Amino acid sequence: MKKRDIPVEFVFQLFALIIFVIITHAYYVSVVLPNARYDLEQLAIESARNPGYVAPRSMWVLIKDPEQESCFILMFWAMAIMGYKARTLMRERRMLDVDVVSIAEGMRILPEDTREFARQVQALPAEEQNGLLPRVLLSALRRFSTTRNIQDVSSSTHTVLESEANRLESELSMIRYIAWAIPAIGFIGTVRGIGDALAQADKAVQGDIAGVTESLGVAFNSTLVALLLSILLMFLVYQLQLFQERLVFDSEVYVDDKLIRHMKSD
Repeated sequence: MKKRDIPVEFVFQLFALIIFVIITHAYYVSVVLPNARYDLEQLAIESARNPGYVAPRSMWVLIKDPEQESCFILMFWAMAIMGYKARTLMRERRMLDVDVVSIAEGMRILPEDTREFARQVQALPAEEQNGLLPRVLLSALRRFSTTRNIQDVSSSTHTVLESEANRLESELSMIRYIAWAIPAIGFIGTVRGIGDALAQADKAVQGDIAGVTESLGVAFNSTLVALLLSILLMFLVYQLQLFQERLVFDSEVYVDDKLIRHMKSD
């Protein structure tokens, strides 16, 4: 039975998630939670001394709950995935700055010449051959060799690049899911905080509103943090998507300018 290789990107995503879980939780245990407890203790002391005391908003208290921790983990994970994809796109982008096939100005390519130019593409390192531009160039050359029709080559190239654009778009599905999951986790914190506040309604009736106030703080803080992180993440997602669309468009321009315009069917 043939052994299947595990995709490198999947391994990267898995290890990135594990690493960010460990690092973020360690930071919370060692920094966030102790500072949040200290700020809450100071608030209790000052409130006891001065009933009208209004405490400034503490960043540590704002992010101390498990929902916020989960949101940060997901955001860092999504940013790592986007960084991996951006690195791949930048490598693809650099291919547009070199002559993958060497064609002198004024030179014409006949269908019989396509094998020679295809060998230039196939001579690239294996990692570069799997890139978007080399695959499109090979597809165009093979199509020209088979059909001997330049218009058909142009249409075929556009179709291939369109399918590549759809593939790149589909690869953003995990990041889009994370961008959806972050505010969903924030709403979970909201429901938990409101539920805890309602459970302490009898104490509030008796005049002790400390527990209700703390629970409502959990509800609002989790929603606030989740929405802010989601806005930031969606901005980065759309920037990455724009980068992908520009790569596909510029690749089509490259193939038209560097290859198709040199073709001659007879």
